[in-house]
Amino acid sequence: MSDEEGSLPEGWVVRQSRSTGKDYYFNTITRQSQWEAPSETVHKVRASHLLVKHIESRRPSSWRQEEITRSKEEALQLIEEYRKRISSNEIDLAELASQMSDCSSARNDGDLGWFGPGQMQKPFEDATYALEVGELSEPVFTDSGIHIILRTG
Repeated sequence: MSDEEGSLPEGWVVRQSRSTGKDYYFNTITRQSQWEAPSETVHKVRASHLLVKHIESRRPSSWRQEEITRSKEEALQLIEEYRKRISSNEIDLAELASQMSDCSSARNDGDLGWFGPGQMQKPFEDATYALEVGELSEPVFTDSGIHIILRTG
């Protein structure tokens, strides 16, 4: 056991990434992995989201569409329309995400599970931590596209 491993919270070990060669941290109990060293005081959140990708997204394709050609402006219009439908209780985020999200989490009704600092793209993380449980975000822009986020835990 390395000196670093001796100072990790229970269940955590250091492993080396096969793809990057960098060390990462793995929890043998929860099977969670992350780049940042865990601490006893990590505050995790849970969220669901709906993602709309656009032509400028880092990977402009999804399970719904092999090649996404909509503009960033068109993606924002869709997100704003979806947010209005959710906010007016016409449909819930889970149902809409399962049908319309460009993220593979659509198969889980948009649920991303629990995550801590450093596990999501920074704008997404910041927006999620700023929300109260049950609160729906305004549009959030990341390299993946435009999201609406519902903090669930």
